[in-house]
Amino acid sequence: MPSKDLRMKWTTFLLAALVAPVALGVPGAAAAGFPEKMITIVVPYPAGSTADAIPRLVAPLMSKSLGVTVIIENRGGANGSIGAARVAASPADGYTILLATTGMMAINPWIYEKPAYNSEKDFAPITNGASTPNILVVNPSVKANSLKELVALAKAEPGKLTFASAGIGSTSHLCGETLKVLEGIDAVHIPYQGAAPALQDVIGGQVSMMCDNLSNTVQQVQSGALKPIVVTAAEPSKQLPNVPTSPQAGYPDLLAGNWYGFVAPSATPKDVIEKLNTSIVEALRDSTVSARLEGLGLTVIADKPDQFGAAIAKDSARMENIVKRSKAKISN
Repeated sequence: MPSKDLRMKWTTFLLAALVAPVALGVPGAAAAGFPEKMITIVVPYPAGSTADAIPRLVAPLMSKSLGVTVIIENRGGANGSIGAARVAASPADGYTILLATTGMMAINPWIYEKPAYNSEKDFAPITNGASTPNILVVNPSVKANSLKELVALAKAEPGKLTFASAGIGSTSHLCGETLKVLEGIDAVHIPYQGAAPALQDVIGGQVSMMCDNLSNTVQQVQSGALKPIVVTAAEPSKQLPNVPTSPQAGYPDLLAGNWYGFVAPSATPKDVIEKLNTSIVEALRDSTVSARLEGLGLTVIADKPDQFGAAIAKDSARMENIVKRSKAKISN
């Protein structure tokens, strides 16, 4: 019979062997018990926004598939930086994830002098949920019905046309700046605190135009409150198929839009990421959810983590170039 000392050594060894996979984050160890408590999706924008709508549609189905409560926490401010920094500093265990957008992941790193987080190093991609192109719209009183006519009008009357944005560093801001750089036109940027008040002033005629997310503008275009000029995407919009794309209008480099994905703190175990991906993708592909998102002007993507990571890197490189050309900066 083994001695008492030998039995104790074997007991210690077996306990260490059982604990080691968890401590080292070996694949399979973390997800085996995940999730065991509530999951929080941090939305770095106010309630009621398009960014807020996506997780609110997805959360109930995630709760059902994962067996735990999934809640939404709105933490808006600074182009999404406040909410992003909160998640970047959270434990990398899958219980706190972030609704991430183009602006937050691909624009903020270049437009802020001192970014509050590192979008490349601080986050692990889960899935790209959905996307929407931008659409350049004008007040119906503006005497232009095409992009060529709008550019000609801006050149004929330098400084007279104004363009609204959801704020400095937003996709609507950089879309307008891109048009200015590409065509050498002089249009005055007027930033707002969000897309809704900006669009209201374009509708009211206080501002000439705006290049905002189609999901924010599709209803106003369909109602006739705004006049569409061009969809800033390579493919036509399903919701507004008769509005030309920027390449069709002769401006292939005028591309702008927004995607809404999910990310977790960078050190989150891969198997936890995979489990979250499966749950979120399943929810996004639910017929009721996808129909609702398409009604908002969004296209469901629901891809794999590596595909989303590649898309973030590509957009970040493109936006770095646009920010530099526009000379847009935010001091903090």
